Amino acid sequence: MTTSTPVRHILSLSGGKDSTALAIYLRDRVPEMEYIFHDTGKELPDTLDYVERLEAYLGKRVVRTTTRESFDDVLRTKGGMLPSNKRRWCTELLKLKPFETYVGEEPCINYVGIRADEDRVGYVSHKPNIKAVFPFREDGIDYDGVVRILEDAGLGMPPYTSWGRTRSGCFFCFYQQKIEWVRLKQHYPERFEEAKAYEKPNRVNGQVFYWGDEPLAELEAPERMAEIEENWRKSQERKRARRSNRPLANVLGGLGLDDSPRDGCMICQL
Repeated sequence: MTTSTPVRHILSLSGGKDSTALAIYLRDRVPEMEYIFHDTGKELPDTLDYVERLEAYLGKRVVRTTTRESFDDVLRTKGGMLPSNKRRWCTELLKLKPFETYVGEEPCINYVGIRADEDRVGYVSHKPNIKAVFPFREDGIDYDGVVRILEDAGLGMPPYTSWGRTRSGCFFCFYQQKIEWVRLKQHYPERFEEAKAYEKPNRVNGQVFYWGDEPLAELEAPERMAEIEENWRKSQERKRARRSNRPLANVLGGLGLDDSPRDGCMICQL
């Protein structure tokens, strides 16, 4: 008589609102859930604190899947070539690989925190033993629903959102908006300096790679930071004006109600 291999239930946390709310939502629904967090070593203190608070709420350990190779180790093998939206080696080697290594070859259901009001796929493993499911999408839970789950649990939104950051993940994420770089400079100047230090000639051909389309040394100039803040303020006013002119049903059911860009590293944003 043969016995089938038990299916593992795994939720990969990012330290963001959606995966955190999903963990809360499923705590009593899937008691055998395994919670994991891919710590790159380049997370904000806000993110690490939020994960620890969630861990206390769940009453269950969140496994840190830190790899032996750090970001700096991998960067050296890449000759100093910083990751970008065209070369996302950080996602592949520091997020996806640790996840699939942790799962191994056992059958697994991977719970993904994509909301009902989002039109995106997110990270879905191509390994045949990993099946992705989307409880929020299936149960019709949108942005407002996620916020309610977090507030009812007493966690609230991730602390970094209070000073203008929209995403979890590495503090130097290349998907950041310029205003987020400004906020990083203002709230975590030491992390900004660390990110700026990476913008230097690489060992292969001396080319300098930047996190964005302008050097951080230029972005941090007071007049440039003021310009970015003013542009951001005007863009927020335009968004509010557009929403006030839209039918209420569209406003409540539209995408991106939290104004967070959703074209970045999917496993980092959840």
